[in-house]
Amino acid sequence: MKCDKPKFSVSFLFSHHYHLNQVWASRFGIAAYRKYSSGGGYPNISLSTPLPGIPKPVFASVDGHEKYETKITTLENGLKVASQNKFGQFCTVGILINSGSRHETKYPSGIAHFLEKLAFSSTAQYGSKDEILLTLEKHGGICDCQTSRDTTMYAVSAEVKGLDTVVSLLSDAVLQPRLLDDEIEMTRMAVRFELEDLNMRPDPEPLLTEMIHSAAYRGNTVGLPRFCPAENVDKIDKNVLHSYLQNYYCPERMVLAGVGIEHDQLVECAQKYLLDGKPVWGTSSAANVDLSVAQYTGGIVKMEKDMSNVSLGPTPIPELTHIMIGLESCSFLEDDFIPFAVLNMMMGGGGSFSAGGPGKGMFTRLYLNVLNRHHWMYNATSYHHSYEDSGLLCIHASADPRQVREMVEIITREFIQMGGSAGEMELERAKTQLKSMLMMNLESRPVIFEDVGRQVLSTGKRKLPHELCDLISNVTAGDIKRVTTKMLRSKPAVAALGDLTELPSYEHIQAALSSKDGRLPRIYRLFR
Repeated sequence: MKCDKPKFSVSFLFSHHYHLNQVWASRFGIAAYRKYSSGGGYPNISLSTPLPGIPKPVFASVDGHEKYETKITTLENGLKVASQNKFGQFCTVGILINSGSRHETKYPSGIAHFLEKLAFSSTAQYGSKDEILLTLEKHGGICDCQTSRDTTMYAVSAEVKGLDTVVSLLSDAVLQPRLLDDEIEMTRMAVRFELEDLNMRPDPEPLLTEMIHSAAYRGNTVGLPRFCPAENVDKIDKNVLHSYLQNYYCPERMVLAGVGIEHDQLVECAQKYLLDGKPVWGTSSAANVDLSVAQYTGGIVKMEKDMSNVSLGPTPIPELTHIMIGLESCSFLEDDFIPFAVLNMMMGGGGSFSAGGPGKGMFTRLYLNVLNRHHWMYNATSYHHSYEDSGLLCIHASADPRQVREMVEIITREFIQMGGSAGEMELERAKTQLKSMLMMNLESRPVIFEDVGRQVLSTGKRKLPHELCDLISNVTAGDIKRVTTKMLRSKPAVAALGDLTELPSYEHIQAALSSKDGRLPRIYRLFR
């Protein structure tokens, strides 16, 4: 027997609403109906004030924060175990290592890039990557490895019931990789392909980020290449990798982090698989670890490149020149990190054709002062990169090659105007946006995992979201002015990509950032 679902339509809703109004009017009289339906019942009460005579709402409260605090245990070998419980049948567990491209001073650059591509390949326990993936599939799991300038992260998301298998697999992937010749050869191919793709993709942001770091920290720590240089691809072999792993993959430089599991269970698995696990490269020792502190140098890195055919197709992107200008901010361990994060949010920005309202940052300075006023600019976006000993706040802008000089001056003026007093409304909006972005991101289990792991790896503890929100709320206009004044004393770092015929000299950009109004020195030409 077929049963039709009831059909609802807009007309049904309107007729239903009309019927209710008729009933209301007949019961209480037409005068009372008109009075309340027009809002005349409470004529002088604003929308932000509670209505009189209405019972006070009772909201649900959290029973004790201690259940949700991050628990941390340090094992006898120095490895830290950190966990955050979260309701659900799945968990994210992984090992974070204090190792990245910044530690490659004594090695050929590109080792971290190679290790990222080699992760979860054959190990002592698993004959191939396929075996690892099949094992994870039994628990509905996936795996991933990511390296950055200062951290390497091996992560697995799977069912909570498979925790023992997951930790065993992670231990094997990190400490017992086989690094076979054919796997290294495949990795060389993958690295070459990625380098080619980096230079061909329409979005230049990853390449510009690489260039601005190279300019800001010339030849040291976070200024070393994040991607393997083409000339080093054939230099990296098993011996080089083992030599590096022996120094940096030590228990005291690792954190086993987990989200969605009981802390005691995770500690038990860590003691079983990571306490006495002997790495394949022999005894690890942190004796030769590079402890260099990032030295901010400032400077310029230019790449002349034909950008006219970067994006061919039915709607090709016009030829653009991309400029990124940065100044030294601070480390994420300093108190000024929070004001810099608010300043970055206040600058905001994005692409010129981005649609949306206040929630998408359309009221940030780079939209209001730059993209809305200068229609010929295609992009103006603020970025903040922060590390354990330094940081970089930069603005990326792109426009037609003929208007590069004007574009650079607009950006230098924005840097100078950061030092002025921030309006109360724009500051509150930036703080609210930063808090909402933080809280929304931390609804995702893999993001909580990364936050727990990174904080425990760098500080040994974790600041909870409500603590960070309190710190954000306490930022004042005076804090923004103070950190900007300090930032403007540093030498600029500049990255330029594309047709650079109209690019001002580095000295002129430096002079503009040292001036009161941010204007470039005038150039007088006899012939135009």
